[in-house]
Amino acid sequence: MAGSVDVPAVTLATCNRLEIYAEAPSESKHDLAASRDELVEAVAEASGVARDTISSSFRTLVEDDAVGHLFEVGAGLDSAVVGEREIAGQVRKSLAEAQEAGTVNGTLTRLFESATRTAKDVGARTALGSRGRSIVSVALDVAGDLHGDGAAFYPGASVVLIGTGAYAGTALAQLQERGVSDISVFSGSGRAGQFVAERGGGARALAMEELPAAFAGADVIVGCSGGNRQITADEIRRLAGVGDDGRDRPLTVIDLALSHDFTPEVAELDDVELITLESVKMAAPQETENSVEQAREVVQASVREYLEERRRRTADDAIVALRKHTQQLLDGEMEKVRKQHGCTAAAEEVEFAARRIVRKLLHTPTVRAREMAAEGRSDDYVQALEDLFGLEVGSREETERRQPAKRRRAEEFSAAELAQMAAHLQKVPDGGFCRHHSPGEFQVERLEVAQRLTEAQAS
Repeated sequence: MAGSVDVPAVTLATCNRLEIYAEAPSESKHDLAASRDELVEAVAEASGVARDTISSSFRTLVEDDAVGHLFEVGAGLDSAVVGEREIAGQVRKSLAEAQEAGTVNGTLTRLFESATRTAKDVGARTALGSRGRSIVSVALDVAGDLHGDGAAFYPGASVVLIGTGAYAGTALAQLQERGVSDISVFSGSGRAGQFVAERGGGARALAMEELPAAFAGADVIVGCSGGNRQITADEIRRLAGVGDDGRDRPLTVIDLALSHDFTPEVAELDDVELITLESVKMAAPQETENSVEQAREVVQASVREYLEERRRRTADDAIVALRKHTQQLLDGEMEKVRKQHGCTAAAEEVEFAARRIVRKLLHTPTVRAREMAAEGRSDDYVQALEDLFGLEVGSREETERRQPAKRRRAEEFSAAELAQMAAHLQKVPDGGFCRHHSPGEFQVERLEVAQRLTEAQAS
């Protein structure tokens, strides 16, 4: 979805949320509204859901509010299970995927990296980090309690896992931690075998024809595929043998998919308990007030630090813009002097004096820029520069999307490029990086074909 819009964007999709972090071209109401409309259109196009429904389903947070929200999300303070541990990894993974796809820019990269560091600080400095709870772990705890044995239920249990995504991976790990040895994995996409192999085995991949027998022998069925098709109550009754004389134990169905892998009617079946995200949230243990308050203090301090750093960067950008503007004026005037007087000692004296005057003139504006940044008034300073000098203060850092670097193969270089490489390599000592550095100071992998050209030209 992020790849279909023009603005830099990162999508954060978890079992119960879809969030999109994007940077509009400016802070104007027009640009903010236009960027939001573009994102809404992209979600509607990707999901097939009506645009009005998409628009009304999202709430929009801007600037500081958006920063604070992401930091809380990453720390697990906005989760169904407060302090859940998976969300920080999902925040980190979202950034990595955006970087790989080339939909992110420098601003969003720093934002997500800061949120990840904050989540680590919360884990290290508060009691939330030691709980190790997650939506998956709470759901499995509830299932164990429903069977009356708690943790002792799982070593002898038979579990069918539906799905091969991130939450399926978490569920498999949690089941293995609880001592479950009979785990079967099914995926309608056919990826179950690869999923199991990538996680070191410990489970069995199911083919479609094996599903009825697996359901019939299961104590727990965990759904976290988030696919378009839901398993109905009638299918559970038929496949798992519910209500028949052949089934002699209760069945627990855990639905961890936001779009639901099972229809609500499953809960009405005899001897079947349905656990959903909503019931997990209700059953989640309440964290102590002190732990949550400590975590919020860590998050708030990190948000303040991030925003202060961003204001300092804005002030630095303004200083650079002012200095560049002044330098351009000075260079223009000195060009006139040189045309009239040539590169004489007198011209050099004039330039020396002019540059000294410029440095003194810029001292006070530079100091005030940093003072106003510390006061949270960087925008006032930028506005003043724009009003007084007609400057357009932009970020020195990359604001466009960062396209992923592409490594070119030898056959992708033209003959002219290879000849240019060969000519350059002739000037470089063996083992060197360039003619300005001694051999061994740097090392660089050379294209074999360029090396052959060098040798041919030398001979």
